[in-house]
Amino acid sequence: MKDLSRYQRQFLLPEIGPEGQAKISSASVAIVGLGALGSVSANLLARAGVGRLRLIDRDVVELGNLQRQVLYDETDARENFPKAAAAERKLRQINSEIVVEGEAADLNPETIEELFKGIDLVVDGTDNFETRYLINDYCLREKLPWIYGGAVAVEGLTYVILPGEGPCLRCLFEEAPRPGEFQTCDRAGILAPVAHWVASFQSIEALKILAGRKETVDRRLWKGDLWKKEFRAVDAGGAPRSGCSGCRKGEYPYLDRERGSRTVTLCGRNAVQIFSSASVPINFKNLADKLSPFGAVHYNDYLLQASVPPFEITIFLNGRAIVKGTEDASEARGVYAKYIGS
Repeated sequence: MKDLSRYQRQFLLPEIGPEGQAKISSASVAIVGLGALGSVSANLLARAGVGRLRLIDRDVVELGNLQRQVLYDETDARENFPKAAAAERKLRQINSEIVVEGEAADLNPETIEELFKGIDLVVDGTDNFETRYLINDYCLREKLPWIYGGAVAVEGLTYVILPGEGPCLRCLFEEAPRPGEFQTCDRAGILAPVAHWVASFQSIEALKILAGRKETVDRRLWKGDLWKKEFRAVDAGGAPRSGCSGCRKGEYPYLDRERGSRTVTLCGRNAVQIFSSASVPINFKNLADKLSPFGAVHYNDYLLQASVPPFEITIFLNGRAIVKGTEDASEARGVYAKYIGS
């Protein structure tokens, strides 16, 4: 049995108690996206003693992340270390008694079954609605609670989804916002304390569920402007929307592998991700030899980075790549085909 004494100040709270702490310590949580929101949530939940954290992120650490993303430092940025690996390393130093699993992977219809295997709850740290709808469909189907969160500029938004017990994300937003309809961090920026506020809300609601206190979960949609200190809690309604195809009809279109996007424009990066699963791991040495005539190339155990002006390519062991220097998916696919192969 785990020694729970390090959490004494937490389980002294009547809201948690020793029994609740024991439940927290036996729980498994997936955090999808380890940026401004996910890195804060991961830090808080690791310190709270969540027994298993599965950290899922497709990206690498860059210097511009450090303004708002905890768990990373300048060394991680210089080495372009995968966020999942950097966060795993840091959290194991923070709490060696829990299991931390870093997954430098893209969450999509082909990978979600494996990445969410054995999970009790999902925390959203993503930056796009396609992935959120994917999480929503999976959690509806599997009856898994998940906690939506968003932060941009000085505003934040968060909501708890308990499948079968209230509205889901598609009840609130029937269709994904059209491009340009929602602000993004690349256009509007983001203030770090806003991300901490949203992630703190997500984390405390997660702890309520994990500790067996689901009846205390706040079922309202919270919106806040941290700069103006203006906060609003919106009643989302007690039942799923009558026309929701997920809640009412059991339809989960975002789990359709044919629908899943093979390319994603990355928020604030002037970059496009290309998902291409390799049948065997990429041989970085051979690829480095192939790309070195075009520009600088370096690689580690996780990824290879190559400069092929005017682009920079980051490729992972499974063939997934990030092409920096364009937001045009077609152009990015062309760069991938030319330098990496189809």
